[in-house]
Amino acid sequence: MRMLSEHIRGLMLIIAVAMLAPVVQAQQVTFHKDIEPILQRSCQYCHRPGGAAPMQLITYEQVAPFAGLIEYKTGLRDRMGAMPPWYAEKDIGIQHYKNDTSLSDEELFAISVWARTGAPEGNPADAPAPLAFDDSIKWSLGEPDLIFRTEDYTKLAGTPDWWGELPVVPVGLDEDRYVKSVEIVETNDVPRTGTGRDTVGGLWIYHHVIWRTEVVDENGEVVQGSRAGWPIHEVGRNPDIFDPENGRLLRAGSVFATDSAHMHSTGLDTTGYLEIGFRFHPRGYEPKYETARFSLGNGVDISITGNKTDQELHAYTVLDDFTKIISFEPHLHALGDRMCMEAIWGYTVETLSCVGYDHNWVRAYPFEVDYEPLLPPGTVLHITGFLNNTGDNFNVPDPRNWQGSGNRSMTNMFIDLGIRVKMTEEQFFDEMEGRVERRNIGPNDHVIGCPLCGAPLVDHSVTSAGN
Repeated sequence: MRMLSEHIRGLMLIIAVAMLAPVVQAQQVTFHKDIEPILQRSCQYCHRPGGAAPMQLITYEQVAPFAGLIEYKTGLRDRMGAMPPWYAEKDIGIQHYKNDTSLSDEELFAISVWARTGAPEGNPADAPAPLAFDDSIKWSLGEPDLIFRTEDYTKLAGTPDWWGELPVVPVGLDEDRYVKSVEIVETNDVPRTGTGRDTVGGLWIYHHVIWRTEVVDENGEVVQGSRAGWPIHEVGRNPDIFDPENGRLLRAGSVFATDSAHMHSTGLDTTGYLEIGFRFHPRGYEPKYETARFSLGNGVDISITGNKTDQELHAYTVLDDFTKIISFEPHLHALGDRMCMEAIWGYTVETLSCVGYDHNWVRAYPFEVDYEPLLPPGTVLHITGFLNNTGDNFNVPDPRNWQGSGNRSMTNMFIDLGIRVKMTEEQFFDEMEGRVERRNIGPNDHVIGCPLCGAPLVDHSVTSAGN
């Protein structure tokens, strides 16, 4: 069914391009007018001097030779290998995400037409102002308020995966601050061109780091109440943005610590480190919501046969609290192809999000404000993972092998690592009422991820008293 859906979408793209042909004849698609703005918004962050990508896509002379490849990679849209690496599917679920770098239908059409009509340059006077590239551009949310780095780590080519502790390093904070976002960037000495990299995560040596911050006293003991857990860093991932009313506290004098770092080879001798950047709320800020702490995944019942695609994994959890889902973050391994999350409440079953998966670029998908799922207690969250253990999956070295659960890149995990907050009943109804008003939601409007938004709003204190 999924393959049929992709075939139909491919045919629709071809038909749409053909329908655009008369328009193209009347108004030619050119690099400077039509393509360069797309590259600036969604591509040049990586495809720049010093960026993570293997080629630069700044000037016409740099871009034109890759016109056909750009058409192909962008046309993959939400599948493994697509560029830009943002895989949220546009035909199902919530469609409003923060920092969405994906391309619209119109942009995809323009790229395809440009590539198929000889990649014309056009008039340089139509070009947007060039982006200024400096060290700060590596921070996609802007320059952090505080940056610290881990110690160097060297992973040799051809060596097996490694797990263990990284050295403790000071964060460098002299006052307690609440954090509104955290971003982690791996810096290493992997050459960006001509390397022939063919390993999972070929750009990076850090598969993941489960890390925390804590304050340690003179006896080496952790000060009570000082420990804070942070979102797991994963290969090639994007920043984590917390709910505006759920900042996390970073204590003065904290140190970075981890007992679960996982390294894998890039295929070359590689030395690298992580830079961790915090952006803070203003002084005096106090959070409104608590972080919801529940697991959603299955790390045990994983059995993937060889030479077969569209193999499914399932996991469920029942919400005990009023809950707002801030982000959806699929975590699979090399066989991962796709993950969907749905909410089941009463007789209502609806898909919240479906995203493709590429183990070279693990993505978190933070929902925009007023589009985060708002779910009452008793809601069942269900995730489905789709795995491709065939030769069509370029992340799999030998698709004949059976795969089970495990920590190695070539074994499997199946987890949603997204961020959620729990709310009191009063907070939940206040949030929902505000959303209904701001989005002008009526009783006949269907709102994905908010099963009570279309219901008549009543005094919930009276409802509670009657239960």
